[in-house]
Amino acid sequence: MTAFAEQPAEILERLAALRAADAPTHGGHVLSYVYDSGLAELDELAAAAIRMVQPVNGLDPTTFTSVAVMEREVIGFARDLLNGDADVVGSVTTGGTESCLLAVKTARDRWRGEGVPRLLAPVTAHAAFHKAAHYFGLILDLVPVAEDGTIAATALIERMGHDVALVVVSAPSYPYAALDPIAAVAAAAASRGIACHVDACIGGWVLPFWSDLDLWDFRIAGVTSVSADLHKFGYAPKGASVLLQRGRDRQRAQYFATTQWPGYPVVNSTMLGSKSAGALAASWAIVHALGRPGFAELAASCERSTKALVDIITDIEGLRVVGHPVGPLLAVATDESVPPARRVDPHHWADQARAHGWLLQLQPALAQTNGVALPHTTHLTVTPVTESVLASLGEALLAAAEEVRGVAPVSVADVLGALPPDLVVGLSSPDAPPLDSETAVAILVRLGLLSAQYSGGSASLPDRMAPFLALVAALPAPLTERLLTELLARIVEP
Repeated sequence: MTAFAEQPAEILERLAALRAADAPTHGGHVLSYVYDSGLAELDELAAAAIRMVQPVNGLDPTTFTSVAVMEREVIGFARDLLNGDADVVGSVTTGGTESCLLAVKTARDRWRGEGVPRLLAPVTAHAAFHKAAHYFGLILDLVPVAEDGTIAATALIERMGHDVALVVVSAPSYPYAALDPIAAVAAAAASRGIACHVDACIGGWVLPFWSDLDLWDFRIAGVTSVSADLHKFGYAPKGASVLLQRGRDRQRAQYFATTQWPGYPVVNSTMLGSKSAGALAASWAIVHALGRPGFAELAASCERSTKALVDIITDIEGLRVVGHPVGPLLAVATDESVPPARRVDPHHWADQARAHGWLLQLQPALAQTNGVALPHTTHLTVTPVTESVLASLGEALLAAAEEVRGVAPVSVADVLGALPPDLVVGLSSPDAPPLDSETAVAILVRLGLLSAQYSGGSASLPDRMAPFLALVAALPAPLTERLLTELLARIVEP
């Protein structure tokens, strides 16, 4: 019998201790990242399904035929939900980022123009499309949006050209919950022979049941693909998403296949080869358990809570909800129509709400190329469990606002004051050489993002994130991205 280095019970005890330090995944206190249905039975069902397929390799559905059956049934359900006909086919992926990457890869491979293809999207399109353009060698053409996150269809249409391989629109956008003008954009794209992807990663499993929406799915003839995340409002564990594509020949361009090596023939519908079947099995089980009536009921709960939260925040002097949110999410900014002494900075508000036990997501300001500045905001995602904690959440949001009312936004100059002026100038120069790891970590320590006693494995984020987000907005993007890379890398280093 093999001797274990550590006993299983001790290992699980330590894991429980590690999990106790995490943000809570259930109960509605984290208004981003996690999607709590509020139904313990669903979690138990998902866990049981994962355990049943734990040893299965999703690489080969001809060997593990359960994978093919589950994927087929999940895709069929999603196709019906998103109003696709028999010509719409798809795949289950490991998440929204992979779905978006594959949509871009498909468009690039089917593009027949000359030169470098362009990926056209609003500024509010998910960062996954930045990654896709980077990975697959497309030019990312981001079109500025209005201050409330909306974009006019004409702003995208007038940028369409022969070099555009794909135009991306969102249902809705993550930062501001704006539903892009999908019908007009898709029609214009189709008339020019341009593919149109609808990123419904956050909305795909809930907007089909939302009230009073414009068309956004496969009912629009020009829509060539849609991504929708099962691990968001499909309530499945991470990571599971679907990518649906109109046309079998189009979807086959998503695949990678080779027989040009001495091993087994490799045919992959997604980025991964060997992969767990766990999230797929959990998704399949949840889809069968809920069906359309169950998803509709949970969506109705989300819609009630979202409307209630909009009302609660609208009544808090000094804050405003950005635009007109579509779906179970919203962004909150400072209401600059009130005197400065009565204003509430959304980042200070979010930090203070955290002190009350509620985790909101801070979003930085963004200067667009047309001069329209997007304000710094705080993001909230609403889930079915929110309805059960709405009263206590509302009390905490109001209390947090009162506690930071009149406190000025973080001064970037004060934050940068931790660094020598000549270093700030040098770092901001476009000719500055790339930062090495040791210089980057020293800057993080000076900025207070790592403790002065930092050593490998001891890195952690600060308790208050407002200064951190002010830096993100103020420093040149390449510098901020390098520092963030160093910070996240240090957190997981041994």
